[in-house]
Amino acid sequence: MDTGTPQAQPTQKSQPPQLTTEEARRRRLIAIGVALIVILLVVALVAGIIVLLSPNTSTAFVGRIRDIFIIFMALESLLIGLALVILMIQLSRLINLLRNEVRPILDSTNETVNTLRGTTSFLSDNLVQPIIKLNEYLAGIQEMFKIFSLKKK
Repeated sequence: MDTGTPQAQPTQKSQPPQLTTEEARRRRLIAIGVALIVILLVVALVAGIIVLLSPNTSTAFVGRIRDIFIIFMALESLLIGLALVILMIQLSRLINLLRNEVRPILDSTNETVNTLRGTTSFLSDNLVQPIIKLNEYLAGIQEMFKIFSLKKK
């Protein structure tokens, strides 16, 4: 039975985009790869601790592991230094972008807002307020004519 009035449709919430099977498969493979790497690192750590704590481990073997660890730490510090240099370069580029491109846009926007503020103030003072006063006077005169009208009811 149609009453002729449109029925309100229930609003549907936006659903997140569905992953294609290829994307889901790729994400699953990445998760499995990360899990395998973490498991291998834990196994290597446990094996290293067991080997180092066994009474048959010679001092020379521990010295070699220490030397390898020192070399690894030196390489890691070089990589961290390189990452910090890249970070500083990117930060300087960002500061340059903010100074040379974003600042003029903000200045122009501020100038536009100030101009708009002045325009609205001018229109309010010179156009809107006189029209409001005119409407007040016309309403008063109309009421006066209603009160003093010679027409009888």
